[in-house]
Amino acid sequence: MRQETAARVDHGVVSGTFSLDGQTYDVDNNIWVVGDDTECVVIDAPHDVDAILAVTGGRTVRAIVCTHAHDDHVRVAPALRERTGAPILLHPDDRPLWELTHGTEVAWDADLTDGGTIEVGGTVLTVLHTPGHAPGAVCLYAPALGCVFTGDTLFQGGPGATGRSYSDAGLIVDSIRAKLFALPGDTVVHTGHGDDTTIGQERAALGSVS
Repeated sequence: MRQETAARVDHGVVSGTFSLDGQTYDVDNNIWVVGDDTECVVIDAPHDVDAILAVTGGRTVRAIVCTHAHDDHVRVAPALRERTGAPILLHPDDRPLWELTHGTEVAWDADLTDGGTIEVGGTVLTVLHTPGHAPGAVCLYAPALGCVFTGDTLFQGGPGATGRSYSDAGLIVDSIRAKLFALPGDTVVHTGHGDDTTIGQERAALGSVS
């Protein structure tokens, strides 16, 4: 039985580009914001600060939580930090990708760690380190809300892409099976791009934990 909470999930979509390995692609990114009527956290910082702030709706932003450091997820994180005063949180294993976008002069504020928690608006997000799409990729599980934010680790239809630098196809499948498929089957999966799915639907498609 899920705990009663005043927290909610708000959503937007913003368009921009993703660049890596000398190639650039047009992409639509989901904006996810978790919180109550007074405070929230922003999950990733895609493309446009004003578009993100429109989803926060004037609430106090407590943190900018990065699921990984590909440029379409962190490019405007420093500008969003400047506008809101919120710290940027990132898993340290994604330093190489962060530095591809921001160099060594601009840093994030605090490290995400596997099993760590972020409290906001009366609910808790648990950090799940899920390397594969990127070395420091994380997912954020909100049991009271019945959902998990998977960034680019798990989509409707399977694992995220692994054909680029710093990615590992075998590792992403291992991460999904060990960390995500252990969650309840009715857990809603909020992805970095595209439509929602559920853990049960993707577990059935990819195969159960072995």
